[in-house]
Amino acid sequence: MDQAGADRPAAPAPAAPPPPDLAAPSDFAAALAAGPLVLDGGLSERLASAGFDLTDALWSARLLADAPEAVVAAHRAYFEAGARVAITASYQASFAGFARRGVGRAAAARLMAGSVALAREAARGLPGPRRWVAASVGPYGAVLADGSEYRGRYGLTPAELEAFHRPRLEVLAAAGPDVLALETVPDVDEARVLLRAVRGLGVPVWLSFAAADGRTRAGQPLAEAFALAAGVDEVVAVGVNCCAPEEADRAVALAARVSGKPVVVYPNSGEGWDAAAGEWCGEPTFGAAGSPRADGRARVAGWLADGARLVGGCCRVGPAGIRAVAAGVAAATGEQDGGEQGAGEQHSREHGAGGKGTRR
Repeated sequence: MDQAGADRPAAPAPAAPPPPDLAAPSDFAAALAAGPLVLDGGLSERLASAGFDLTDALWSARLLADAPEAVVAAHRAYFEAGARVAITASYQASFAGFARRGVGRAAAARLMAGSVALAREAARGLPGPRRWVAASVGPYGAVLADGSEYRGRYGLTPAELEAFHRPRLEVLAAAGPDVLALETVPDVDEARVLLRAVRGLGVPVWLSFAAADGRTRAGQPLAEAFALAAGVDEVVAVGVNCCAPEEADRAVALAARVSGKPVVVYPNSGEGWDAAAGEWCGEPTFGAAGSPRADGRARVAGWLADGARLVGGCCRVGPAGIRAVAAGVAAATGEQDGGEQGAGEQHSREHGAGGKGTRR
């Protein structure tokens, strides 16, 4: 598309070194095998609720430089609500995006790596089980900040896409996350590139597609998309995010059956985005009456029964929503609810602010 030209990479990245042996399960994969883990919600949802303007093209990644303490507080709110996995504020981060704000390559790499450190900092001192950090890797279209992540089809060759993705993947992997979250991927072609680009990094990944009506946002059948993960050692989970809860209900069992992998699922609240008005509209259906799985706990139990092992929320799902997810997981597994109480509960009350792109 037209906007891609200025940021079009000149050449593919150098060949990756031989990959490490990923046949032995990582700590994160072992945790998934032991039982489901609760993900966080929309990081930008929490930041917008705290009063931050996220209309910048970098969205929440801007705050890696401008207000890192706010990013820590947002992660911590989700941990206190019961999340076991924090997804970093790097979804929109890229060398090209930071360069447009006058940030040099070395400084951009430090900011991207710092997103992992901020998530680690948020977990420090919290009681209870281990917390995990997933380094967010958004699609190329997210960096354009023009809605392209909901369409795919950027007009780039696979080599050009890999040249864009591989350098930031290397930076994020070197920062030491537990897993790389390849999320909101709209297109099977880009997913293939991403799976090639993560080879040799030595960090497990999950692969999560944006979906509508049983297809990727670029129009390919979800069965085709999920099948990409089968047999790929780096992939510890595959599934959907940034979609309607009802779409997630249909996708989980399909992802498990087609891929043979654990499933990751973290849909939006169910509200719709009115592009003309620039605002969210409608009512949430994440755990609302009238949806096929009306009770929030029943919905989560259904996902788990269908093969989900990573469950959380995306756009417009705040700490209150994640607290409900954690309660659903606890009810389905017979474990104690992981959410903190007292001051943590008051701190993580969800408020209704938020704008488009409240994923990370």
